[in-house]
Amino acid sequence: MTKARAAGASGVVLLTLASGQFLMTLDSSVMNVSIAQVAADLGTTVTGIQTAITLYTLVMAATMVTGGKIGSMIGRRRAFAIGCVIYGAGSLTTALAPNLTVLLIGWSLLEGLGAALIMPAIVALVATNFVPDQRPRAYGLVASAGAIAVAAGPLIGGAVTTYLTWRLVFAGEVVVVVGILLLARRMHDERPTGTTSLDGIGAVLSATGLALVVFGVLRSGEWGWVRPSDGGPSILGTSPTVWCILGGLVVLRVFVSWEEHVTAAGREPLVDMTMLRNKRLVGGLTMFFFQFLVQAGLFFTIPLYLSVALGLSAVETGVRLLPLSVTLLAAAVGVPRLWPDASPRRVVAYGLGALLAGIVSLVLALEAGAGPEVVTVPLLLAGLGVGALASQLGAVTVSALPDEKSAEVGGLQNTATNLGASLGTALAGSVLIGALTVSFLAGIEDNPAVPDEVASTAGVELAGGIPFVSDVDLEDALAEAGVPEAQAQAAIDENTEARVAGLRLSLLVLALFVVLALYFTRLLPTRPVAAADPARAPPGAV
Repeated sequence: MTKARAAGASGVVLLTLASGQFLMTLDSSVMNVSIAQVAADLGTTVTGIQTAITLYTLVMAATMVTGGKIGSMIGRRRAFAIGCVIYGAGSLTTALAPNLTVLLIGWSLLEGLGAALIMPAIVALVATNFVPDQRPRAYGLVASAGAIAVAAGPLIGGAVTTYLTWRLVFAGEVVVVVGILLLARRMHDERPTGTTSLDGIGAVLSATGLALVVFGVLRSGEWGWVRPSDGGPSILGTSPTVWCILGGLVVLRVFVSWEEHVTAAGREPLVDMTMLRNKRLVGGLTMFFFQFLVQAGLFFTIPLYLSVALGLSAVETGVRLLPLSVTLLAAAVGVPRLWPDASPRRVVAYGLGALLAGIVSLVLALEAGAGPEVVTVPLLLAGLGVGALASQLGAVTVSALPDEKSAEVGGLQNTATNLGASLGTALAGSVLIGALTVSFLAGIEDNPAVPDEVASTAGVELAGGIPFVSDVDLEDALAEAGVPEAQAQAAIDENTEARVAGLRLSLLVLALFVVLALYFTRLLPTRPVAAADPARAPPGAV
């Protein structure tokens, strides 16, 4: 292959893989910035859209390792293509969804399953199509596509939602998927060995365990964490949340034992547990988990504050989120270029410090009556922090094991990121709504200006799953109920204070996870990560 043809093939492959990565990241950022509009259009609640967001990432997290194994069985390029077809079908279903149920099928299920085939294949296809000294740049550019999607998602989603409809975003994804499928034919892929088998029991155990844990966290806002909430279900005097989480952990422990049994029997496990003895890999996976947990939590709570609490439109919300997106992209691309020999452990620690400073400054700035400008500086700091992590972690995990393990590493990496994202959304949402409910009910019960019948009605509405409402919507509802203006204003004031209290507590929980992540930076290498150097380049690499 001539140098010019090699460069052209390299560009096409990068465009194809980066476009796939872009789509996988775009969906969540688009949905987060359009939560209020999507909920209103489908006749559901913020909690309903939170469920869809969580289930989307949960489906990916639960099936990502299985998706990587299927790619080993049928070929990574074929798995990539099949995943694109499933993903495109899910996007079309989402664009036409008349209600929450269809949205869950199209977005949360079909798109999640498609992504589970696409994302592990991306990691393996980079290794197959690029010689060793080109891989760090290729991995970096593909990862940057995800950062660009984080930057572009709020603006794309906000503009299209405000001036047209959010459905056009998903319809446009179908067109992009068709383009990716046409370009995918240019990618080289090694023939599958035909010896790889799928550990079906392991796949079911891992998916069940992860689903139970995240479902328990998701429902904690309504069920309570340990003590059952008022009127909520109870199991032996305890919230079902505890039993879901404990049950999920037990199933995951059974999964580990099963994988060890499969390996001892000489069969191929879903996950080679010996890989998890690699300190560098475990460190990278742990940091990926924390990064996406905090990132997803921020991208759930802050858009809610801007769109619901302050009443900004979707496009105005997207513009206000732009500082985080811009600094995230700048750090993700700039840190490796300006400090190529920096210690990954140090860069990640500095990034976590910037992220913590951003969250704490936002907590201090939030108060009743504050405008949208209070999020600007905190988001600039948070973006720098997330970008610094993104600039290092991909190279850390990919370099931890030989090239032939790239698909397995890709599956584990994407499992960690999507599990973190699903838990981040669930935790942030449950803590936010739980704290808001307690604060609001306590406030109106202690406020003499709010009569008992209004407090009772509010309690019923909160129990019905609609606790996070704007002042305008609450004012309209109270007016329709015939509540006198003075009493209605007292309830609105309590709603404003309760929203701020809920947001602060939710952000503080995210800050605690950043502090915990700082402790685990000791698992990261102190020396710059070098690219793998196998004896020969893979066949067909460019």
